[in-house]
Amino acid sequence: MNYRNYLNQENPLVTMNVKGFGTIQIELFYEVAPNTVSNFINLVEQKYYDGLKFHRIIPGFMIQGGGGERTACPIKGEFKLNGFQNLLEHTKGVISMARTNDPNSQTSQFFIMHATSPHLDGSYAAFGGVTQGIEVVDKIAIVAKDYKDSPYDDVIIESVTVDKHGKSYPAPVCYEAK
Repeated sequence: MNYRNYLNQENPLVTMNVKGFGTIQIELFYEVAPNTVSNFINLVEQKYYDGLKFHRIIPGFMIQGGGGERTACPIKGEFKLNGFQNLLEHTKGVISMARTNDPNSQTSQFFIMHATSPHLDGSYAAFGGVTQGIEVVDKIAIVAKDYKDSPYDDVIIESVTVDKHGKSYPAPVCYEAK
């Protein structure tokens, strides 16, 4: 389902300031991926993302950030491949959680879609969408980068805040392997 169907002024609203590029606003969709949203909100409130980089950039695909020194707890991936109903499609502007090959390895890294990528649907936990600043995503997507898709010049996330509109969200549930 297209993320515009989930937009609602009561959703948590994230404001991400990217040094030298501008501001990206993202609505988070708790009804789509509740634990993923709780995890992201928790990290934002801890100021985890402040000062981190968009470290992997692939134009026509996505921009990825959120990799830090500190390790966040892994959470279970909220997507079809992992037995969870998540109908949010990976269209331009959608935010989703990065992971390893382990479907329960989501921690802090996220990516914002620069283009529609249906091959990710059902395999990654999409959990929100850009409401303002898609032109910022476009500018970041075309920076010069090396063969590993790392920008030559750091693309710094200066600060990230969240407006929960007076609502509270539970702490994320960490995944514990059995």
